[in-house]
Amino acid sequence: MPELRLSGLVKSFGPARALDGAALSLRGGEVHALMGENGAGKSTLIRILAGLERADAGMVTLDGAPLPLGTSQAATAAGLRFLHQELQVVPALAVAENMHLSRPYPLRLGLVDWATLRQAARGALARLGVDHIAPETPMGALGPGDQMLVRIAATLLEGGPAPWAYVMDEPTAALTGAEAARLFAAIGQLRAAGAAVLYVSHRMDEVMLLADRITVLRDGAHVATRDRAATTRDEIIRDMTGREMADLFPPHRDRAAPAPLLQVAGLRAAGLGPVSFDLATGEVLGVAGLSGSGRGALLRALIGALPRAGKITLAGQPLAADPAGAWAQGLAYIPRERRAEGVMPRRALAETVALPHLSRLSRRGFVNHRAATALVRRLSAQVRLKASGPAQPVAELSGGNQQKVLFARALAGNPRLLLLDEPTRGVDVGAKFDIYALIRNLAARGTAVIVVSSDLPELIGLSDRIAILQGGHITQTLPATGMTEAALLAACYGKDG
Repeated sequence: MPELRLSGLVKSFGPARALDGAALSLRGGEVHALMGENGAGKSTLIRILAGLERADAGMVTLDGAPLPLGTSQAATAAGLRFLHQELQVVPALAVAENMHLSRPYPLRLGLVDWATLRQAARGALARLGVDHIAPETPMGALGPGDQMLVRIAATLLEGGPAPWAYVMDEPTAALTGAEAARLFAAIGQLRAAGAAVLYVSHRMDEVMLLADRITVLRDGAHVATRDRAATTRDEIIRDMTGREMADLFPPHRDRAAPAPLLQVAGLRAAGLGPVSFDLATGEVLGVAGLSGSGRGALLRALIGALPRAGKITLAGQPLAADPAGAWAQGLAYIPRERRAEGVMPRRALAETVALPHLSRLSRRGFVNHRAATALVRRLSAQVRLKASGPAQPVAELSGGNQQKVLFARALAGNPRLLLLDEPTRGVDVGAKFDIYALIRNLAARGTAVIVVSSDLPELIGLSDRIAILQGGHITQTLPATGMTEAALLAACYGKDG
């Protein structure tokens, strides 16, 4: 089997050193996970492999021979293929046509031989184990997961340079569970055929499911390479952060008997209710449930994004039934889909932070940009946001820092109640720790928090109580102290303890 080795890679951008002795080996017939916090050097290493950057020092070898990787053509010739979150496809063209974009179309009598084109595409899809996508289907009709499968299958077309290694950078970031499952099956097909897969992800569950070996970078340096079967999540997290797993969730703080803040009675909305519960000042209420249980609908109904019925009071006053009114009363909401519902990717981060607070940042109809900038700088420091400044476009930030932008926006209104839907979705372990500490500090200052999360350890580690939702109803509310993942999952399925 081929083996690609990277050793002692160094790369600096001005005074900042992105790689500082990074090392990695990639073997045919294996899935090798590359992990690390944002800024650990993963992206720079991938860009060097792809020929988009040149290392300042270090060596890259293939089967012991030096491998020049200065251009994308050299990477392709070396058998490397790269798949990113943002796929370059032509939606209006058929699957078969997209698969042949980087190679000549088959011709017959000077015209495109459509039958041969589709047959070649069908054969490549079959070699990947994909039989649910027809070559005639418009690419735009496919979801992101199936589009990714098509891009992988395109590398298996006969007559082109044969790939042996695939680099997949956060490939499941935009995929549904079913799409991710099909991708995992395709990865298994590639591995069984002798190909190597370098799988870059912050999703621990996926890594522990797929990987044969795991390499961790921290601050641009190689920390460890471990056999997945002989390691644990705790060891990987320690490698990535320098912290023990037990330190990931800040400790709860003792507090006096809390005062009631939110009272919900007979809440009904689409797919939800009736739901009744109370929430105290400074309390963190976790909400657990299976897909379709109504977890997200609960938060959207509270913020007024869904039509609702029932009685809801906040600090003794009826809660407004529209988002603007709810924000004005002291609610803040961080949605699950930050790119689609939360941030404005192409605009300055200051605009996303200030958006719900323009009335108090304006005078005579004009925004006081000095006040807005000062507010954003103060909040950026509070949430430990890493950005070049308030004018930086949100799209240039990492996933964890984009999430911190939303936390800064929420904090700008000094919220009484913070609604969080999957607050650490798509962020690395280091950013998770910052977000957990922020949530705990807010609760200690008296902010009540409702957390919806599919991450069971997260719910247990953050919450004071956990409400179980099934079919839009709260079936039980359990103390988080002493709760185990197994017991919480059993409760979500409606089973005892």
